[in-house]
Amino acid sequence: KSANPQWREQFDFHYFSDRKDMLDIEVWRKDNKKHEELLGTCHVDITALPTKQTNCLELPLEKHPGSLLMLIAVAPCTGVSISDLCVCPLADPNERKQISQRYCIKNSFRDIKDIGFLQVKVLKAVDLMAADFSGKSDPFCVLELGNDMLQTHTVYKNLNPEWNKVFTFPIKDIHDVLEVTVFDEDGDKPPDFLGKVAIPLLSV
Repeated sequence: KSANPQWREQFDFHYFSDRKDMLDIEVWRKDNKKHEELLGTCHVDITALPTKQTNCLELPLEKHPGSLLMLIAVAPCTGVSISDLCVCPLADPNERKQISQRYCIKNSFRDIKDIGFLQVKVLKAVDLMAADFSGKSDPFCVLELGNDMLQTHTVYKNLNPEWNKVFTFPIKDIHDVLEVTVFDEDGDKPPDFLGKVAIPLLSV
């Protein structure tokens, strides 16, 4: 019930600097659970923004009244990675030793914001639901921690996909919950939901 909403949300996106990426933003309104209406769109050319600083942007909505006020910072990414299982970042004994020293008790107050990181190995799924008429699915897996999101590649025509990927997240809040969701890729249509599991960090 507001024409001047304040969200105050922060989202982290990870992209490679050699790509020409546009950040596409849509604003929607909800009347109820079933009815939604698009209030406008705007676009930001990420490559045109100065790096290593916070850019305050007021973006007018295209073909609609109103504007969005956003803070966008383009900075080198730390602590987030995607790798194959055979080159797992924690497999190196020297790296494990460095990490143990970094998070030992005597260094715990050196950087208060550096809580730690979470490494997740996504191996495979078993006996997924068939989403296609062929009796198969095209599954991929999405991992969300706070407002960070990473995903696997799609394994086509398979109910028992093997991804064998390693994901590393920086932890910003020890009370966050890791959400792992499996979807069926459906071409240009929104993906179909195949299942989900939630894992509180405090249970790890």
